[in-house]
Amino acid sequence: MAVAATIFLFLLLASPMAFAKEHIVGGSNGWSQSVDYSSWASGETFNVGDTLVFNYDGSHGVDIVTKDGYDNCNTANAIKSFTDGSTAITLASSPVDVYFVCPKLNHCATGMKLAIKVQGTSSGSGSTAPTTKPNGASGAFGAMSKIVVGFSVVFGALFAFMV
Repeated sequence: MAVAATIFLFLLLASPMAFAKEHIVGGSNGWSQSVDYSSWASGETFNVGDTLVFNYDGSHGVDIVTKDGYDNCNTANAIKSFTDGSTAITLASSPVDVYFVCPKLNHCATGMKLAIKVQGTSSGSGSTAPTTKPNGASGAFGAMSKIVVGFSVVFGALFAFMV
């Protein structure tokens, strides 16, 4: 019985990661100058472990910046920069505010910037910085693996109680 309880506790703690959400930044418009990102973000809830997916063409990029960089559209000291056209960023392991801007001339100044508040509890890794995944980790197969893990967690918990 102690083994079953230990397995259940482990599955209970591991299950929130299985239900992380993938947010396509800007929805069907992607990361472009035609989106009001403040309005888009107000309709979303961002939690620890969720992934932001930025889809954009070669005329854009994504920079993670400080609040000052966001407020002043200054990318000189960007925390991280991306230009691959499809950037997947897993949100931090603890609640934190995260800021993104397009580094191309005048794009940020015309509204191509995003500020989000990550909610949730720490997964224990100690890092507060967003992490990136290889492009193949997002999309249909990334979402499918989350579903498989979710079902595995549920069935594992049920099995633990039957033993």
